[in-house]
Amino acid sequence: MAQAYMTETGSGGQEPDRRGSRLRRLLDGWRGDRGIWRRGLILAALAVILALVMLLHAQIPNTIGNLGSLTETFLPWLGLFIPILLILAFVRKSASALIAVLLPASVWLNLFGGLLTDKTGSGGDLTVATHNVNAENPDPSGTARDVAASGADVLALEELTASAVPVYEKALASTYKYHSVQGTVGLWSKYPLTGAQPVDIKLGWTRAMRATVTTPAGQVAIYVAHLPSVRVKLEAGFTARQRDKSADALGEAIADEPLKKVVLLGDLNGTMNDRALNAVTAQMRSTQGAAGSGFGFSWPASFPMARIDQIMVKGIEPETSWTLPETGSDHLPIAARVKVGATAS
Repeated sequence: MAQAYMTETGSGGQEPDRRGSRLRRLLDGWRGDRGIWRRGLILAALAVILALVMLLHAQIPNTIGNLGSLTETFLPWLGLFIPILLILAFVRKSASALIAVLLPASVWLNLFGGLLTDKTGSGGDLTVATHNVNAENPDPSGTARDVAASGADVLALEELTASAVPVYEKALASTYKYHSVQGTVGLWSKYPLTGAQPVDIKLGWTRAMRATVTTPAGQVAIYVAHLPSVRVKLEAGFTARQRDKSADALGEAIADEPLKKVVLLGDLNGTMNDRALNAVTAQMRSTQGAAGSGFGFSWPASFPMARIDQIMVKGIEPETSWTLPETGSDHLPIAARVKVGATAS
């Protein structure tokens, strides 16, 4: 009986040793393999190239199909290649490749690691939201109710059609006392809204506006913009010339704004990484980058891959930023809570 007990206990206690033995055998096998440094050199080279593309993305030229802007639009997704390279390096038993993979991993974390942390706060005195409602939205009334339920004090809508405007006006009338529609963009506010006028973004028709909203914490200049769409074409690449021209014009208008507290709401058809939006992004802060949790992708709604809808501020402190649930649009609505009363540097 004593012998049987000892045997049973001994076999059960060997399980961790077996696991440890497998790991030791793997490490011993790698240590004894002289080819671990020679194998996987192509994988190592690919890892270095991936790191350089992410690190030097601003140097990728736009002269050919706006390749630089295309890369910057989907830059975070390049990180998906890192675990693939890591797995392949293990399969190939390549120490060179494993070490090389640390390079793109470090670059990616340096670029986007801050977005992985939760920076949301609980303060703020003004809630804003924006939504590209989609000109072909099958349920504009339902979309209006959904975004109004977000609790936004100020709401911007883009891609409004002439036939849909009365629907949105009726659906939002009970929540927002003040509103103005300029061309295909509109602004709804719970607080007095004055000085509403179009902003010329060099299109020939109105897709941007500016108004002053008098909040309890002070006056804020609100800009609403829907920059031209971009296309990816086989024969032309990433076509964005008109979008880039409009972004420059919008940036000039915001730079000339007399009020110190400014909020930009809208569909910019570009991410914060896209150099083509520098005229805007260089002078404003993204609420998602400053006070959000995660990437806050907004498009396409069915499988968000990029944040091309933006809430940006100048002279105002972002407190929290988030993405709202899907509506009948191909974009997700986004919202932010900001602090107007504090003087931001």
